[in-house]
Amino acid sequence: MINASKSVLFRSLHTPARPLALANAWDVASARVIEAAGATAIATTSAGAAWSLGAPDGDHVPRGPVLDAVARIAAAVAVPVTADIEGGYGQSPAEVAETVTRVLEAGVVGVNIEDGTRPPGTLADRIAAARGAARRAGVDLFVNARVDTYLLGLGDPATRLRETLGRARRYVDAGADGIFVPGVTDPGVIEELAAGLTVPLNIMAGPGTAPVEELGALGVARVSLGSGVAQAAYAAARQAALDLHCAGGYDSLRRTIDYPEINGLFTVSG
Repeated sequence: MINASKSVLFRSLHTPARPLALANAWDVASARVIEAAGATAIATTSAGAAWSLGAPDGDHVPRGPVLDAVARIAAAVAVPVTADIEGGYGQSPAEVAETVTRVLEAGVVGVNIEDGTRPPGTLADRIAAARGAARRAGVDLFVNARVDTYLLGLGDPATRLRETLGRARRYVDAGADGIFVPGVTDPGVIEELAAGLTVPLNIMAGPGTAPVEELGALGVARVSLGSGVAQAAYAAARQAALDLHCAGGYDSLRRTIDYPEINGLFTVSG
């Protein structure tokens, strides 16, 4: 179960003065590497978790294996952990509440839950269910609601900002503690989003996005890399294979973590 101090710490890390920077993990090894690099919290990526389990992202992987992976991550690190639970791994609010209950049992302090192409009312009901599950467990869970209007290009571009803020406010009313709007890189739009919210704004970053400090100046309180770290890791694996099989070389292995260093991130039990 959650250590209350971790919940308090995680919530306090959401500030534009020094945005919470999250390099998303998908297994224990990636989480330990990220923690050792100085991370103040760990966020999981549903895409990375799904790929590691042999499934595509987008509500195609069974809940059980993903939550097992999340539990292993939470047990392996000392910093707070927030889990990406896609749409809640359930078709009804009751099933989403069950997902959240299991996440809380794993010691996780936050969840990301997304609307995708679903009607906004569907996610509002799921957020309310998640909040109810946390309340019954006596846990101060940080619920981060993802609005996919920009990521998926939903609706009319001319009214997308207004639609995004409308959804966000509905989710906050349902119990969301933060709003995640991936797919936005324009500083003006980001600033308007931050100004239009009463809760912390989370942006997904990557090449071409403003640095974390500049995003903070725009009002962003949380910056995450989403599936980007997993994609970079798999790109490294592909390049190593191409070097080996096509050129018979090994140069792509020059940029690695030394074996003793990464092996030392794990302890032997028993």
